[in-house]
Amino acid sequence: MSSRRLPSMLLLVCLLLVSPLLAAAQDARLAAVLDEAAALAPLRTVIVARNGTVLAERGYHGASPARPANIKSASKSVVSALVGIAIERGLLEGVDQPIAPLLADRLPEAPDPRMAQVTIGHLLSMQAGLRPTSGRQYGAWVAQRDWVRAALAQPFVDVPGGGMLYSSGSTHLLSAILVQVSGKPTLQLAREWLEPQAGFSIASWDRDPQGIHFGGNQMAMTPRSLLAFGELYRNHGRSAAGAQLVPGTWIAQSWQPRTRSIYTGDGYGYGWFARRVGGHEVRYAWGHGGQMLFIVPTLALTVVMTSDERTPAGSGHLADLLVLLERIVATQAA
Repeated sequence: MSSRRLPSMLLLVCLLLVSPLLAAAQDARLAAVLDEAAALAPLRTVIVARNGTVLAERGYHGASPARPANIKSASKSVVSALVGIAIERGLLEGVDQPIAPLLADRLPEAPDPRMAQVTIGHLLSMQAGLRPTSGRQYGAWVAQRDWVRAALAQPFVDVPGGGMLYSSGSTHLLSAILVQVSGKPTLQLAREWLEPQAGFSIASWDRDPQGIHFGGNQMAMTPRSLLAFGELYRNHGRSAAGAQLVPGTWIAQSWQPRTRSIYTGDGYGYGWFARRVGGHEVRYAWGHGGQMLFIVPTLALTVVMTSDERTPAGSGHLADLLVLLERIVATQAA
């Protein structure tokens, strides 16, 4: 054997010996982080996957990653995916398409002239300009007999394309539009278009009084199913079997921040938030109470966290979950 090959062979042997030790140390650090996460009282589940392989999953306080949880507004990211697919299939013209002609029979009798300027993209990025139906307005809105009409009847408090006005009414209008252009319930579309992704399934989804599925709220799926949805996005819209379910260009568009949250300062695209965590760009879906789907593309990392949905906004739990994510990222970046 040539003496020139010995150093390279020794290096290979060292790598083969050291790599399992490094992986074991990484696993131990991750396990320690997840053990300590049990101290977060509202936390219910955590799943950490890298390159599609689940590294760890935990259930806390009697919860299980195999049981459905209400993912609340994290479902807005699912609605965004359906809109992107509808555009790719020609059911919608694109993000610049005005919504008024699509919902003409639900508009107020004398709509504000600015309604003609509201587009699909404005609804996706929470820039419609209409008074939000979330927060203090939520209860009054869902008490209405027609949620679509009520959302469209909200007064303008900003111009279309202005600042971020977080509103479940906006994504519910998208659900109504999907029904209008497809002739199918939104849940049926989700099952036809997204269930080819292995592991993805929606257990239940509430409807409004007209039977339209609640666009962007009250959707139940297991944390494992939420992970499968995240993996679909991490893989640029390709399923685990290789089928292109969501256009890769749509994911890039959705992850591009177009406005900024007045509450967190985080960027917001089409149903996805954006921030840096531990020195890495992160895109995430966020539901009330702490229902989270994080994707860290540079580390091929997908992380799901679910929490007690009764956890109030402003409790500090979101900040705790972001710290937990930073600690998880640190175990994988080392």
